[in-house]
Amino acid sequence: MTRPIADLEQHPDILELRARYDRAAETPTAHVTDGGLLLAGLYLALSPWVVGFASFESDLAVNNFICGVVVVALAAGFTAAYGRTHGLTWVPVVVGVWTFVAPWVIQGAYPSGGSIANNIIIGLIIIALGLVTMRLPAMRDRSWNNRGGDRERRNNR
Repeated sequence: MTRPIADLEQHPDILELRARYDRAAETPTAHVTDGGLLLAGLYLALSPWVVGFASFESDLAVNNFICGVVVVALAAGFTAAYGRTHGLTWVPVVVGVWTFVAPWVIQGAYPSGGSIANNIIIGLIIIALGLVTMRLPAMRDRSWNNRGGDRERRNNR
């Protein structure tokens, strides 16, 4: 006999896991990372017009705009509901890698030095912030364990 999904929502392990992700999202590291990811996504979306390659490299400009909007949406989701969106933390890393290689992969794009440098730098920033976002729960648990929280939790059981 299987349990209904509603029963699983109240399972102690699921509640503890959600609480763990909520604690991880409340750390200063999470706030800085989410804010940085949001700003990096905004910059990526606007970079064709900021750097000035939107008119003559339209395929790359559209790519940067779409990737930037995706990163902004993910960063907003991580900020608002990390417990529900933590499974998507790998996506900014993939978008960052794509941003890094896009000037050479997109057909029809003849990238200038400015657009290549732009995509390399912002791609690396998004990759780094995405990797930090992926590690947030582990970083939170490690700092908790270093303060003796593990012993305290065992004693309270």
